[in-house]
Amino acid sequence: MDTENTLKTPVLVLGATSLIGDHLLALLKAEDLNPTALSRRPPTQDICWIGGDLKDPDLDERLPVAATVFALSPIWLLPAALPALKARGMERLIAFSSTSRFTKTDSPDAGERAVAQKLADAEDAVETWCAAHGVAWTILRPTLIYDEGHDENVSRIARLVKRFGVMPLSGKGEGLRQPVHAADLAGGALAAAHAPAACNRAYDLVGGETVTYRVMVDRVFEGLGKHPRSLPMPTWLFGLIMRLAKPFYPGATTAMGARMGQDLTFDSSDAMRDFAWAPRKFHPKFERA
Repeated sequence: MDTENTLKTPVLVLGATSLIGDHLLALLKAEDLNPTALSRRPPTQDICWIGGDLKDPDLDERLPVAATVFALSPIWLLPAALPALKARGMERLIAFSSTSRFTKTDSPDAGERAVAQKLADAEDAVETWCAAHGVAWTILRPTLIYDEGHDENVSRIARLVKRFGVMPLSGKGEGLRQPVHAADLAGGALAAAHAPAACNRAYDLVGGETVTYRVMVDRVFEGLGKHPRSLPMPTWLFGLIMRLAKPFYPGATTAMGARMGQDLTFDSSDAMRDFAWAPRKFHPKFERA
Protein backbone atom coordinates (compact mmCIF):
# COMPACT_ATOMS: atom_id res chain seq x y z
CA MET A 1 0.00 0.00 0.00
CA ASP A 2 1.24 3.50 -0.85
CA THR A 3 1.89 5.26 2.45
CA GLU A 4 1.92 8.79 1.06
CA ASN A 5 -0.33 10.96 3.27
CA THR A 6 -3.24 11.64 0.95
CA LEU A 7 -5.92 11.65 3.65
CA LYS A 8 -7.37 14.90 4.85
CA THR A 9 -6.65 15.45 8.52
CA PRO A 10 -7.52 15.52 11.39
CA VAL A 11 -8.62 11.87 11.59
CA LEU A 12 -11.21 10.46 14.02
CA VAL A 13 -11.73 6.76 14.76
CA LEU A 14 -15.12 5.81 16.24
CA GLY A 15 -15.32 2.52 18.13
CA ALA A 16 -11.55 2.48 18.45
CA THR A 17 -11.44 -0.54 20.79
CA SER A 18 -13.33 -2.79 18.39
CA LEU A 19 -11.57 -5.79 16.81
CA ILE A 20 -10.34 -3.65 13.94
CA GLY A 21 -9.60 -0.53 15.99
CA ASP A 22 -6.22 -1.30 17.51
CA HIS A 23 -4.85 -2.45 14.14
CA LEU A 24 -6.19 0.67 12.42
CA LEU A 25 -4.80 3.05 15.05
CA ALA A 26 -1.35 1.49 14.65
CA LEU A 27 -1.48 1.96 10.88
CA LEU A 28 -2.62 5.57 11.18
CA LYS A 29 0.19 6.31 13.63
CA ALA A 30 2.69 4.71 11.25
CA GLU A 31 1.57 7.20 8.59
CA ASP A 32 1.93 10.10 11.08
CA LEU A 33 -1.79 10.81 10.81
CA ASN A 34 -2.17 11.21 14.61
CA PRO A 35 -5.78 10.05 14.97
CA THR A 36 -8.17 10.84 17.80
CA ALA A 37 -10.09 7.86 19.19
CA LEU A 38 -13.64 7.79 20.53
CA SER A 39 -14.52 4.69 22.55
CA ARG A 40 -15.94 3.63 25.90
CA ARG A 41 -12.55 2.48 27.18
CA PRO A 42 -9.05 3.68 26.27
CA PRO A 43 -7.29 1.97 23.36
CA THR A 44 -3.94 0.27 23.84
CA GLN A 45 -2.29 2.68 21.42
CA ASP A 46 -0.84 5.86 22.90
CA ILE A 47 -3.02 8.42 21.14
CA CYS A 48 -5.51 11.18 21.92
CA TRP A 49 -8.60 9.51 23.38
CA ILE A 50 -12.13 10.70 24.15
CA GLY A 51 -14.17 8.45 26.41
CA GLY A 52 -17.73 7.80 25.25
CA ASP A 53 -19.73 6.44 22.34
CA LEU A 54 -22.18 7.49 19.67
CA LYS A 55 -25.16 7.13 22.02
CA ASP A 56 -23.94 9.83 24.42
CA PRO A 57 -26.47 12.72 24.66
CA ASP A 58 -23.69 15.34 24.76
CA LEU A 59 -21.86 13.94 21.73
CA ASP A 60 -22.16 17.22 19.81
CA GLU A 61 -20.11 19.04 22.43
CA ARG A 62 -17.40 16.40 22.80
CA LEU A 63 -16.51 15.55 19.22
CA PRO A 64 -13.17 16.89 17.96
CA VAL A 65 -12.68 18.53 14.59
CA ALA A 66 -12.17 15.78 12.00
CA ALA A 67 -12.09 15.76 8.20
CA THR A 68 -11.77 11.97 7.84
CA VAL A 69 -13.83 9.63 10.01
CA PHE A 70 -13.43 5.85 10.37
CA ALA A 71 -16.59 4.36 11.92
CA LEU A 72 -15.94 0.97 13.52
CA SER A 73 -18.94 1.09 15.86
CA PRO A 74 -22.14 -0.79 14.91
CA ILE A 75 -23.28 1.03 11.81
CA TRP A 76 -26.85 1.43 13.11
CA LEU A 77 -25.48 3.91 15.68
CA LEU A 78 -23.98 6.08 12.95
CA PRO A 79 -26.93 7.82 11.21
CA ALA A 80 -27.95 9.80 14.32
CA ALA A 81 -24.37 11.07 14.74
CA LEU A 82 -23.83 12.20 11.15
CA PRO A 83 -25.02 15.81 11.62
CA ALA A 84 -22.66 16.30 14.57
CA LEU A 85 -19.75 14.78 12.65
CA LYS A 86 -20.47 17.00 9.65
CA ALA A 87 -20.64 20.05 11.91
CA ARG A 88 -17.12 19.19 13.12
CA GLY A 89 -15.73 19.10 9.59
CA MET A 90 -16.32 15.56 8.27
CA GLU A 91 -15.66 15.34 4.52
CA ARG A 92 -14.78 11.63 4.20
CA LEU A 93 -16.42 8.65 5.96
CA ILE A 94 -15.30 5.03 5.96
CA ALA A 95 -17.82 2.87 7.82
CA PHE A 96 -17.96 -0.84 8.58
CA SER A 97 -21.12 -2.87 8.13
CA SER A 98 -21.29 -6.66 7.62
CA THR A 99 -22.24 -9.27 5.03
CA SER A 100 -24.70 -10.44 7.70
CA ARG A 101 -26.94 -7.87 6.02
CA PHE A 102 -27.42 -10.54 3.36
CA THR A 103 -26.69 -13.88 5.06
CA LYS A 104 -29.08 -13.45 7.99
CA THR A 105 -32.05 -12.00 6.10
CA ASP A 106 -33.84 -15.36 6.03
CA SER A 107 -32.45 -16.77 9.27
CA PRO A 108 -34.82 -18.93 11.34
CA ASP A 109 -33.73 -16.84 14.34
CA ALA A 110 -35.79 -13.65 14.74
CA GLY A 111 -32.92 -11.82 16.44
CA GLU A 112 -30.61 -12.49 13.50
CA ARG A 113 -33.24 -11.31 11.01
CA ALA A 114 -33.58 -8.11 13.05
CA VAL A 115 -29.81 -7.53 12.89
CA ALA A 116 -29.85 -7.97 9.10
CA GLN A 117 -32.63 -5.39 8.83
CA LYS A 118 -30.80 -2.94 11.11
CA LEU A 119 -27.68 -3.24 8.96
CA ALA A 120 -29.60 -2.67 5.73
CA ASP A 121 -31.53 0.29 7.12
CA ALA A 122 -28.37 1.88 8.53
CA GLU A 123 -26.44 1.50 5.28
CA ASP A 124 -29.27 3.10 3.34
CA ALA A 125 -29.48 5.95 5.85
CA VAL A 126 -25.72 6.61 5.74
CA GLU A 127 -25.61 6.61 1.94
CA THR A 128 -28.64 8.88 1.61
CA TRP A 129 -27.48 11.38 4.25
CA CYS A 130 -23.91 11.59 2.95
CA ALA A 131 -25.08 12.07 -0.64
CA ALA A 132 -27.37 14.92 0.46
CA HIS A 133 -24.68 16.68 2.53
CA GLY A 134 -21.58 16.34 0.35
CA VAL A 135 -19.72 13.73 2.41
CA ALA A 136 -17.78 11.11 0.43
CA TRP A 137 -18.62 7.70 1.92
CA THR A 138 -17.34 4.14 1.71
CA ILE A 139 -19.07 1.18 3.37
CA LEU A 140 -17.05 -1.99 4.00
CA ARG A 141 -18.85 -5.28 4.63
CA PRO A 142 -16.53 -7.99 6.01
CA THR A 143 -17.40 -11.65 6.04
CA LEU A 144 -16.50 -13.67 9.16
CA ILE A 145 -13.99 -11.56 11.12
CA TYR A 146 -11.31 -13.17 13.28
CA ASP A 147 -8.43 -11.95 15.42
CA GLU A 148 -6.87 -14.77 17.38
CA GLY A 149 -8.07 -14.77 20.98
CA HIS A 150 -10.29 -11.71 20.63
CA ASP A 151 -13.20 -12.35 18.28
CA GLU A 152 -16.45 -14.23 18.88
CA ASN A 153 -16.31 -16.27 15.69
CA VAL A 154 -13.16 -18.28 15.09
CA SER A 155 -11.85 -17.70 18.62
CA ARG A 156 -15.08 -19.07 20.07
CA ILE A 157 -14.38 -22.30 18.19
CA ALA A 158 -10.86 -22.28 19.63
CA ARG A 159 -12.23 -21.93 23.17
CA LEU A 160 -14.56 -24.87 22.64
CA VAL A 161 -11.71 -26.95 21.24
CA LYS A 162 -9.50 -26.11 24.21
CA ARG A 163 -12.23 -27.04 26.65
CA PHE A 164 -13.64 -30.19 25.06
CA GLY A 165 -11.01 -31.34 22.57
CA VAL A 166 -13.67 -31.89 19.92
CA MET A 167 -15.91 -29.67 17.76
CA PRO A 168 -19.47 -30.81 16.95
CA LEU A 169 -20.68 -30.10 13.43
CA SER A 170 -24.22 -29.90 12.12
CA GLY A 171 -24.16 -32.32 9.21
CA LYS A 172 -20.85 -32.53 7.38
CA GLY A 173 -19.99 -28.83 7.71
CA GLU A 174 -19.69 -28.38 3.96
CA GLY A 175 -20.85 -24.75 3.80
CA LEU A 176 -18.22 -22.41 2.34
CA ARG A 177 -16.62 -19.63 4.41
CA GLN A 178 -14.16 -16.77 3.77
CA PRO A 179 -12.68 -15.78 7.17
CA VAL A 180 -11.00 -12.37 7.14
CA HIS A 181 -8.46 -11.10 9.69
CA ALA A 182 -9.14 -7.85 11.56
CA ALA A 183 -5.65 -6.57 10.74
CA ASP A 184 -6.33 -7.00 7.02
CA LEU A 185 -9.60 -5.09 7.41
CA ALA A 186 -7.74 -2.23 9.08
CA GLY A 187 -5.33 -2.10 6.15
CA GLY A 188 -8.23 -2.27 3.71
CA ALA A 189 -10.04 0.62 5.42
CA LEU A 190 -6.94 2.81 5.24
CA ALA A 191 -6.32 1.85 1.61
CA ALA A 192 -9.95 2.67 0.75
CA ALA A 193 -9.63 6.05 2.46
CA HIS A 194 -6.61 6.83 0.27
CA ALA A 195 -8.32 5.67 -2.95
CA PRO A 196 -10.49 8.16 -4.87
CA ALA A 197 -12.11 5.22 -6.68
CA ALA A 198 -13.57 3.97 -3.38
CA CYS A 199 -15.65 7.11 -2.77
CA ASN A 200 -19.41 6.60 -2.66
CA ARG A 201 -19.23 2.81 -2.98
CA ALA A 202 -19.89 -0.24 -0.81
CA TYR A 203 -17.62 -3.30 -0.84
CA ASP A 204 -17.86 -6.87 0.41
CA LEU A 205 -14.49 -7.80 1.94
CA VAL A 206 -13.61 -11.50 2.07
CA GLY A 207 -10.60 -13.38 3.35
CA GLY A 208 -7.75 -14.70 1.23
CA GLU A 209 -9.27 -18.10 0.57
CA THR A 210 -12.58 -19.96 0.56
CA VAL A 211 -12.80 -23.06 2.78
CA THR A 212 -15.57 -25.32 4.01
CA TYR A 213 -16.78 -24.87 7.57
CA ARG A 214 -15.15 -28.18 8.47
CA VAL A 215 -11.80 -27.12 6.99
CA MET A 216 -12.10 -23.85 8.91
CA VAL A 217 -12.56 -25.83 12.12
CA ASP A 218 -9.64 -28.12 11.21
CA ARG A 219 -7.41 -25.06 10.75
CA VAL A 220 -8.39 -23.86 14.23
CA PHE A 221 -7.28 -27.21 15.67
CA GLU A 222 -3.99 -26.88 13.78
CA GLY A 223 -3.57 -23.31 15.02
CA LEU A 224 -3.79 -24.69 18.56
CA GLY A 225 -1.22 -27.40 17.83
CA LYS A 226 -3.89 -30.10 17.93
CA HIS A 227 -4.92 -32.87 15.58
CA PRO A 228 -8.36 -32.03 14.09
CA ARG A 229 -11.26 -33.82 15.79
CA SER A 230 -14.57 -32.75 14.28
CA LEU A 231 -17.76 -34.57 15.22
CA PRO A 232 -20.41 -34.51 12.45
CA MET A 233 -23.92 -35.17 13.72
CA PRO A 234 -27.51 -34.96 12.50
CA THR A 235 -28.89 -31.42 12.32
CA TRP A 236 -31.64 -32.19 14.84
CA LEU A 237 -29.09 -33.42 17.40
CA PHE A 238 -26.88 -30.36 16.92
CA GLY A 239 -29.93 -28.15 17.42
CA LEU A 240 -30.76 -29.93 20.66
CA ILE A 241 -27.20 -29.46 21.92
CA MET A 242 -27.35 -25.74 21.09
CA ARG A 243 -30.59 -25.35 23.06
CA LEU A 244 -29.08 -27.13 26.04
CA ALA A 245 -25.87 -25.08 25.79
CA LYS A 246 -27.57 -21.69 25.58
CA PRO A 247 -27.48 -21.01 29.38
CA PHE A 248 -23.70 -21.53 29.31
CA TYR A 249 -23.02 -20.01 25.86
CA PRO A 250 -25.56 -17.20 25.31
CA GLY A 251 -24.49 -16.79 21.69
CA ALA A 252 -25.44 -20.38 20.82
CA THR A 253 -28.41 -20.66 18.46
CA THR A 254 -29.92 -23.42 16.35
CA ALA A 255 -29.45 -21.11 13.35
CA MET A 256 -25.68 -21.60 13.75
CA GLY A 257 -26.11 -25.25 12.85
CA ALA A 258 -28.29 -24.50 9.85
CA ARG A 259 -25.63 -22.16 8.45
CA MET A 260 -22.84 -24.75 8.71
CA GLY A 261 -24.17 -26.31 5.52
CA GLN A 262 -24.80 -23.03 3.70
CA ASP A 263 -22.36 -21.29 1.37
CA LEU A 264 -21.77 -17.77 2.73
CA THR A 265 -19.47 -16.43 0.04
CA PHE A 266 -18.98 -13.04 -1.57
CA ASP A 267 -16.83 -11.39 -4.23
CA SER A 268 -14.15 -8.80 -3.46
CA SER A 269 -12.89 -8.27 -7.00
CA ASP A 270 -14.07 -4.64 -7.02
CA ALA A 271 -12.11 -3.97 -3.81
CA MET A 272 -9.05 -5.62 -5.38
CA ARG A 273 -9.44 -3.28 -8.34
CA ASP A 274 -10.16 -0.06 -6.45
CA PHE A 275 -7.80 -0.27 -3.47
CA ALA A 276 -5.64 -3.38 -3.94
CA TRP A 277 -7.47 -5.57 -1.41
CA ALA A 278 -5.15 -8.56 -0.75
CA PRO A 279 -5.96 -10.38 2.53
CA ARG A 280 -4.08 -13.33 4.01
CA LYS A 281 -5.11 -16.97 3.69
CA PHE A 282 -6.77 -18.60 6.69
CA HIS A 283 -4.11 -20.11 8.95
CA PRO A 284 -4.87 -18.78 12.45
CA LYS A 285 -2.26 -19.08 15.19
CA PHE A 286 -3.47 -19.37 18.77
CA GLU A 287 -1.79 -19.82 22.11
CA ARG A 288 -1.03 -23.49 22.37
CA ALA A 289 -3.31 -25.35 24.78
